[in-house]
Amino acid sequence: MKKFSALRILNLLGVAVVILINGLANSLPLNNLTTGEISDRFEVYFVPAGYVFSIWGLIYVALIAFGIYQAAPSQRQNQRLDRISYWFLLSCLANIAWLFSWHYEQFLLSLIMMLFLLLSLVVIYLRLDIGRARVSTAETWFVNVPFSLYLGWITVATIANVTSLLYFYGWDGWGISPEVWTVIMLAAAGLISALMSLTRNDVVFSLVIVWAVTGIAVKHSDIPTVANAAWLTAIFVLVMMVVGVLLSRRRVFQAGSGNSNI
Repeated sequence: MKKFSALRILNLLGVAVVILINGLANSLPLNNLTTGEISDRFEVYFVPAGYVFSIWGLIYVALIAFGIYQAAPSQRQNQRLDRISYWFLLSCLANIAWLFSWHYEQFLLSLIMMLFLLLSLVVIYLRLDIGRARVSTAETWFVNVPFSLYLGWITVATIANVTSLLYFYGWDGWGISPEVWTVIMLAAAGLISALMSLTRNDVVFSLVIVWAVTGIAVKHSDIPTVANAAWLTAIFVLVMMVVGVLLSRRRVFQAGSGNSNI
């Protein structure tokens, strides 16, 4: 019990350190470069408009809520939270390591750290069984929502990180134009979101994808191929999100009907 109590406190401190380092990264800034200044060097189409990155503020608020909730005395016996404690701490370390590697222009290392962050969040998501496990309203808002939000954004960020690294190394795209590759990546993001909707009914994850791809459409409105594909992706994700909600309600209704016949 003491081990898990100490780990819960470490996770809360992990949230605080992640937010502190992210703040210092741009206020100092680290290596005299802001995160955005480095990102602007890469002429890739999968990077959304600057306002889209304001989602980090929402992610940090959600993580603070999670950190406080999981450290509360009332949650000491919550085995669902025990299953993710170590992985959450690792995700905090990966987030911080990504910032340092990105700001000090170690782009290959930054991608490795981003992939590790993504892996950590996927493991957390699966261990929490988000979208399938029945939990209280409080746990939905303070645990499920923060990780759906975080995973959704890091999924987008990972794709963007890959495109930036390929641009940095001068990859020619195997002769395929950057516009077409962007359409392919948008399709991949849309399919991932559709899968989350159909299997997990994860509205938050879908809304994050919509937020990101509409930002891509806005930023590259002068490039019809990219902009149109981004808008279509947003519409597709929203449609699949609604389908996921309807299917989930149907399953609940059928389960209720089945129980009433017993």
